Amino acid sequence: MKKVILSLLAFICCTGAVLAASPESAPMPLNMTRGVTSISADVYDLHMRIFYICTAIGVVVFGLMFWAMIFHRKSRGHKAANFHESVKVEIAWTVVPFIILIVMAIPATQTLIAMEDTSEPDVSILVTGSQWKWHYKYMENDIDFYSVLATPTEQITGKWDKGENYLLEVDRPLVIPTGKKVRFLMTSDDVIHSWWVPDFAVKKDANPGFINEAWTKVDVPGIYRGKCAELCGKDHGFMPVVVIAKSPSDYQAWVDMQVEQRRKAKEEEQRLLAMNMSMDELMAEGKKVYLANCAACHQPNGAGLPGVFPGLVGTGVVTGDINTHINVVVNGVGGTAMQAFGKQLTKKQIAAVVTYERNAWGNDTGDLVQVKDVFEFMKNSL
Repeated sequence: MKKVILSLLAFICCTGAVLAASPESAPMPLNMTRGVTSISADVYDLHMRIFYICTAIGVVVFGLMFWAMIFHRKSRGHKAANFHESVKVEIAWTVVPFIILIVMAIPATQTLIAMEDTSEPDVSILVTGSQWKWHYKYMENDIDFYSVLATPTEQITGKWDKGENYLLEVDRPLVIPTGKKVRFLMTSDDVIHSWWVPDFAVKKDANPGFINEAWTKVDVPGIYRGKCAELCGKDHGFMPVVVIAKSPSDYQAWVDMQVEQRRKAKEEEQRLLAMNMSMDELMAEGKKVYLANCAACHQPNGAGLPGVFPGLVGTGVVTGDINTHINVVVNGVGGTAMQAFGKQLTKKQIAAVVTYERNAWGNDTGDLVQVKDVFEFMKNSL
């Protein structure tokens, strides 16, 4: 018996040591990804090391059990051994697990400390979860935008074939520089979300009222995809994350372009305050905004989903007081799925979509809502 136990202990030590020393053996398609950052590689190696150790322990424990049941069963005349109050056994099953835990804890602690070290970042980005989109704000630049699911509704409803990146594509991806330490500040303005990009080994909860931190440093330019990993509502699966890593020079060019576009947008908004857009212009822009932001709930034909989302055909909100209609779009409706679009859309887009809703699908109110109307409403509601 003693020889068998010693042999099995030697087996677990040798097997665990050999397998743990070679975590980069053949890739397994059903396994977690190795990722593209040093931290993700450390996490992968740690995962494999622990997996191999646990596998070796399982083999030894179950091997002993089956060996004892088969070769030392009662029908062969064996009598059960009595280990009760054996000092040697008590020491063995205390010391051995302790040593195994220490072997696991040392690399795990080193990896966790490295993952939580968000000090001295080169770029800081505030990531805010919002049903069901992400808002990104670059702390060093005057850049912020929403990133929304870009998968066509027709693919989701089964009218079209699903694309290669079904439910993993957005209208505006996050852009970060390669070779730089990027710190993410995570929060939420409604429910709990979780920003997860497997290639970075970054998965951090975004909680309302709290700021959590994470970081990454990507060395290889490319497109990396993830999604919200929290069950955050009915459209939980419609909240993907897309990150484009660019070389520092390309990243700086992108930053300059964003700043310039933002400057021009502000100038355009000021210009529109002093003029009126035509019905055709507002309807064309409004339809585009509606299909991108409203059609998922209210449907492209404005009919809504009975019992779930109200229709907009002939209803009081879209045919009654204009300011009430603007208020619903800008501030949303508390306690319902109607979210606030005041920060997500420009004043021009809000004016256009309100005009569109008041004149589409037979509503035909003839009302035109201009940028200055939205500006005055938001100014007076502050």
